[in-house]
Amino acid sequence: MVNFLRKFLLIILVFFVLIGLFSTYSTTRSTIKTVGLDSLVADIEQGKIDKIVVNNNTTVNVTLKDGTKEVVTKEATDSLPTLLKNYGLSPEIIKQLPIEVASESGWAFWLSAILPFLLPLLAFGLLIYFMMRQVQGMNNRALTFGQSGAREYPSQRKDQVNFSSVAGAKEAKSELMEVVEFLKTPDKFRAVGAKIPKGVLLLGAPGTGKTLMARAVAGEAGVPFFHISGSEFVEMFVGVGASRVRDLFRRAKKTAPCIVFIDEIDAVGRQRGAGLGGSHDEREQTLNQILVEMDGFEPNTNVIVVAATNRPDVLDPALLRPGRFDRRVTIDLPDINDREAILKIHATDKPMAKNVSLRSVAERTPGFSGADLANIINEAAILTVRRNKGNIEQQELFESVEKVMLGPERRSHILSEKEKRITAYHEAGHALVAHSLPHSDPVHKVSIISRGQAAGYTLKLPEQDKHFHSRSEFVDDLAVMLGGYATEKEIFGEVTTGAANDLKQATRLARRLVTEYGMSSLGPRTFGEKEEMIFLGREITEQRDYSESVAAIIDKEVNSFLRRAQITAKKIITGKKEQLEKIAEQLLKKETLEREEFEALLSAT
Repeated sequence: MVNFLRKFLLIILVFFVLIGLFSTYSTTRSTIKTVGLDSLVADIEQGKIDKIVVNNNTTVNVTLKDGTKEVVTKEATDSLPTLLKNYGLSPEIIKQLPIEVASESGWAFWLSAILPFLLPLLAFGLLIYFMMRQVQGMNNRALTFGQSGAREYPSQRKDQVNFSSVAGAKEAKSELMEVVEFLKTPDKFRAVGAKIPKGVLLLGAPGTGKTLMARAVAGEAGVPFFHISGSEFVEMFVGVGASRVRDLFRRAKKTAPCIVFIDEIDAVGRQRGAGLGGSHDEREQTLNQILVEMDGFEPNTNVIVVAATNRPDVLDPALLRPGRFDRRVTIDLPDINDREAILKIHATDKPMAKNVSLRSVAERTPGFSGADLANIINEAAILTVRRNKGNIEQQELFESVEKVMLGPERRSHILSEKEKRITAYHEAGHALVAHSLPHSDPVHKVSIISRGQAAGYTLKLPEQDKHFHSRSEFVDDLAVMLGGYATEKEIFGEVTTGAANDLKQATRLARRLVTEYGMSSLGPRTFGEKEEMIFLGREITEQRDYSESVAAIIDKEVNSFLRRAQITAKKIITGKKEQLEKIAEQLLKKETLEREEFEALLSAT
């Protein structure tokens, strides 16, 4: 529709331009003076005539000796000499006049006669032509509405990706290498009667590189790669999604061996019959067609379906049974060595300073995904350009880590002296408690510069990646979270809203210790079962599998964890008040303390 309106407006514009040109031509003609026959006779008598041209037997164009042009209109029944004779001119004078009769059969005559009628006809003809083409395009789109919109990437392309382009995920690569070998040499598997899985499901958190891994499999095998999102199957018209699935698998079988990659398959593969979370007949029909197509693969068809999702818990069980997506490959968040390798890959095409240590950046980014690490390198490059530097330095990389974690600096967010002092003591309390407790992670940075929604922040990171956490670590973390709250109450006699987020996080952690981790006096059991039905990205409800009396005990246990954490934090603050004052003073003076400065400050007291 937009293209049609654009073409229609173009036609109208051309039409008005032509009208303007002809109006200019007619305006030029209208500047010639129109006179009567008596004026022409007077000019003849005075000898002013240079040339007379008769056009169409009705128009007389007169050119005077001084260059002036005049137009005389006469009747078509009488000739010009006859009219002049009737006006009293002698035959001798008439014979001496330079009279010419223009031919009426020239192209200019026919053009001037036909063009005023032909132009509107051509304009309307073009309009009808474009309208017909638009209607024809709609018909073609209607015929292709049920076809798959999968993008096909050929086996040989410039942006080819292979396993060397993907850092980390060693176990995932070894699992997927079998798929690569099957696509390359299927006879080796058939010789021993082995059947390669028809479907491979890539599981992992957002940004871990599931799509990149699927492309790497196609690149290693050197086969075409079909890419489509699960949401592209589903339409408001019943049957369209199933038709697109059939078309996709038909195309894949023609180009076999190949890989069909369905990204975010949970958009179409959610459990059937849930009734909530966007379930409807069209989605379920599409899922049914996917199941049927995967069952219908011939034994010797070299088509591998690779799907990716970060919500395997909501998938329909029929998708996960043997014969469909029975090979599940988990892509975990990278560890410190993998993070360093990922950072090196993204830094290859960027100018890095010689003293840059990507290992230090990897140490500061536990829990970061590959996409987060790529964003860090990109943000560091942007900061380098903003500061008019030629190379990316360590400072830009560290600031990019904090920007990705907390948000950009808000130096324009100016605090009053009182608020700045409260923030300095608040963050000093967090840092001092974290430094004093044996099971807390070391403090890497303390700052009172606003980032994101935080007026200040204390950055504490583990020395090595952790996959398990003990009760002692959680108890110390609770005390660190309440360190700012305890400091405000001890130094200023009251608390501010700056501790609101700390209290929220501490309460949430304490409740998980009781209800999920079994680390309270209630014993080794969990409390509450969350429903897996999702609406607008949030859990609708939590099924309570405990009584009201147990709920009261849970609340008591949560309060006990928080109360003990507050007592611990207060004991450290009051016992090391001199160190607290020094940290706060340095923060007010320098605004930011790195790990070396912070530890040197505490060791000096």
